[in-house]
Amino acid sequence: MTETALSIVPAQAEVLAPVLLCDPGLSFWGGVDAATGQVIDTHHPLCGQSLAGRVVLMPTSRGSCTGSGVLLELVLNGHAPAALVFREGEDVLTLGALIAAHLFDHALPVLRLPAPAFDQLAQAGQARITPTRLEAGALDIALAPANPDRLVLSAQDRAILGGAEGAANALAMKIICIMAAQQGASGLTDITRGHIDGCIYASPANLRFAEAMRDMGARVRVPATMNAISVEHGHWQAQGVPPSFGGPAARLADAYVAMGARPTFTCAPYLLENAPVQDEAIAWAESNAVVYANTVLGARTVKHPDFLDLFIAMTGRAPLSGVYLPEARRPARMIHVDFPDGADDSIWPMLGWLAGALAPDRIPCLTGLEQANPSPCDLKALCAAFGTTSAAPMLHVAGVTPEANMPPTPGADTAHIARADLVALWQQFNAAPRAVQLVAIGSPHASAPECRAFADLMAGRHVAQGVDAIITCGVDVQAQLRTDGTLARLEAAGVQVLRDLCWCSISEPVFPPSAQVIMTNSGKYAHYGPGLTGRQMRFGALADCAEAAMTGLAPDRLPLWLAE
Repeated sequence: MTETALSIVPAQAEVLAPVLLCDPGLSFWGGVDAATGQVIDTHHPLCGQSLAGRVVLMPTSRGSCTGSGVLLELVLNGHAPAALVFREGEDVLTLGALIAAHLFDHALPVLRLPAPAFDQLAQAGQARITPTRLEAGALDIALAPANPDRLVLSAQDRAILGGAEGAANALAMKIICIMAAQQGASGLTDITRGHIDGCIYASPANLRFAEAMRDMGARVRVPATMNAISVEHGHWQAQGVPPSFGGPAARLADAYVAMGARPTFTCAPYLLENAPVQDEAIAWAESNAVVYANTVLGARTVKHPDFLDLFIAMTGRAPLSGVYLPEARRPARMIHVDFPDGADDSIWPMLGWLAGALAPDRIPCLTGLEQANPSPCDLKALCAAFGTTSAAPMLHVAGVTPEANMPPTPGADTAHIARADLVALWQQFNAAPRAVQLVAIGSPHASAPECRAFADLMAGRHVAQGVDAIITCGVDVQAQLRTDGTLARLEAAGVQVLRDLCWCSISEPVFPPSAQVIMTNSGKYAHYGPGLTGRQMRFGALADCAEAAMTGLAPDRLPLWLAE
């Protein structure tokens, strides 16, 4: 073949390894064990297999921005793939590999192939990768590097790149420019604010990166909020968290605070005061927040991976690509939904999960919901679940979201979500036994209205013996609940309200060790929970969660609105 493939992170030496096709793509966070490289996403066909030492092909990744930290940890601990090969654009794992190469001098080749070459490689048993070529069976293709020299940079960009603002900012600008080049951007754009996702202690690599950047003198240039962390900051010792985990997790948060980030510690920054406005260019990581910002607020942010979130906040500059560009925000797939009469709030995370599965690599527009009147909480659940199954940074909902009237792209196709699809997903999410030991609310962080609604559902009753009911929320929301009396009502009912951490980062003993079956209203946690916790999941509406908290039993049948 005479085609050329893109070499984003070139091999430093010859790589000869078996080929493993990973289709659909994975979220490395929640989908791959950071210590071993084993696939732990129970919904993925490769679950139980190891990616270590293989040339891993996937169309693109999906899910959490934290996947970059998981990949970095795998590189540093020797359990990484031998190479990553993508067919479509990909940022999260690519960024993790760039950090490994440029900050820690560990090269993991990252390539992007044209579709015919990708398909040919997928049929090969083994691949050979050198700095300049990829060979596999009859496939022999040249590798060309991403070329940041073609970017149009401002004088300040070039000064930063040249070291005028120190080594930390020079590294940040270098990585931003490489990412921009591999994304096909013509230059960079200003952003007004950032949201740091890398503060979750997903692995020791996250701490190594943050402290290395802090020690280099890194500091944010634009206002930057912080994602949920992995412990309750300042309270983890009293909760019995082992110092071996609590200490590094707290140090990680402190490193970002030392670099100037605001200790908001929430995965739902759109719930904070002064949320972004339509058309505002921001730079957020945390997948659910990115999808919500683009979809519901109409702000503009690419799904920035962990580590790049810090670099952009340090420079105030992001690659001018993807959904920063109006044209890239148009829907490429129209999905019609048969919206059942009488549907409760559990339909929204289900629709998000199904829409993401139907549009794993493109922006969809959902139709059929024009009269559904979803609340902000419903849209939060929709966006979070969509972000688990799709790599796209947004979706549209006709008649609901602010840009849903954008014309679809030429050649946009159609898909359909029927009642049968909802039934099948409900059954998939509810395969565990009915007996529940833990009710988990707040993935993403619960809003004040959600907490008030749960308190109303629990009014006059108490969590059953042998059951834990826990809500996670941001410190700002917890303060609101304390002021209006909701916190006291929840605690009187036996519900714990934890701040700072969330279900995607919680660990024992804060996570009740005895719990074997978890009930949640979150499509995101229903998806990631089995892989993250090793426990079984049940799923339902907020009212179902309250009933499970009070009785210890999940519903034993389909919701009435799904039953025929």
